[in-house]
Amino acid sequence: MTLRRYVVKRALLTIPILFGVSVLTFALVKLLPGSAVDYILQFQDATPALRARLAEQYHLDDPVWVQYLLWLRDALTLQFGESLISDRSVSAAVVGRLPETLALGALGLVVALAVGIPAGVVAAVRKGDLADEASRVVALLGIATPNFWLGMLLILVFGVYLNVARVIPPLAPVYAPESLRFLLLPAVTLGTASAALLMRLTRSSMLEQLNEGYVRAARARGLSERTVIVKHVLRNSLSAVVTVIALQIAFLVDGAVVVEQVFSWPGIGRLLVQAIHQRDFPVVQAVVLLIATAVVLANLLADVVYSVLDPRIRY
Repeated sequence: MTLRRYVVKRALLTIPILFGVSVLTFALVKLLPGSAVDYILQFQDATPALRARLAEQYHLDDPVWVQYLLWLRDALTLQFGESLISDRSVSAAVVGRLPETLALGALGLVVALAVGIPAGVVAAVRKGDLADEASRVVALLGIATPNFWLGMLLILVFGVYLNVARVIPPLAPVYAPESLRFLLLPAVTLGTASAALLMRLTRSSMLEQLNEGYVRAARARGLSERTVIVKHVLRNSLSAVVTVIALQIAFLVDGAVVVEQVFSWPGIGRLLVQAIHQRDFPVVQAVVLLIATAVVLANLLADVVYSVLDPRIRY
C-alpha cells in the first residue's frame, strides 16, 4: 500500500471517530442537571411565556436529535453560538484564548523532547551505571507527581523563596519576551510527565536496538561509537518514540487545563474551567470538542509519521 493510500485510509477512519466525539460532547452536556433556560434565568421564577420564548430561541423545545443536528451544523462551520454569560461569540472567545494555549503546549513539548530523549539515550548507553539508575528514579517521580502540585511547588520555590520568576502573568502579547519568560515554569510543569515517559521509552527502544545484528556489523566496520548510536540505533529507535510524541501532544493540550488554572494563564483550559463553574454550556461544548478533536488528530498524525518511519506498517 502506498503512503498516499494509507494516509487517505486513516483519514477516512477518523471521520466516524470524530462523529462519535461530537455525539458524546453534545450528550454529556445535555445530561447535566437543569437546562440552559434555568441558568440564563439563574433559577429565578419567570413567567411561562418568557421560558417558552427562551426555549424557542435556543431550540430547546425541539427533539434532542434536532438540537444535535443544528449544533453539529454550526460546529462544522465553527459557529458555536453565543455565551450564556457574556453574550459574546463562543468562537471568538475560544480563538482569542488559543494562542496562549498553543504557546504553552509548544514550550511544554520542547521541554519534554529536550529532556526526555537525550536522557533516555544516556540511560541506554550507560545501562546499569549511576546515570541509568538516577534517570529511573527521576522518571518515576516525573510520572507520579501531579502537575498541579508540581506547579504550586515551582511557584513557591522560584516565585516566593528565590524570587526569580513571576507568579502573575504579564500584561503583554503572548510571544513577548516577558510572557515567554513567565511561561518557563508552566512549560516545565506541563512537560515533566511527558519528558519522563519519553525518557523511559527511548531507553527501552534503544536497548532493544543495541542487541540487533546491524549494530555489531556497524561496529565491526570500524564506525565510531557516536556514529553507531546517533545515526543507526537512535534513528531506528525513534519509530516507537514518535508515536508517543504525537500522543503526548494531545496530553499537553489536555494537561494545559490544570496548568493554566494553577498559573492563572489565560488559555482555553482556564476558559473551560470558568465556563464549567458558570454553567456556560456553549463554551463548554466548544472547548471540549476542540480538545477531543486535537486528541483524535494527534493519533492520526502518529499513525502517518509511524508509517513514514517504518513502511511495514502500511501492510
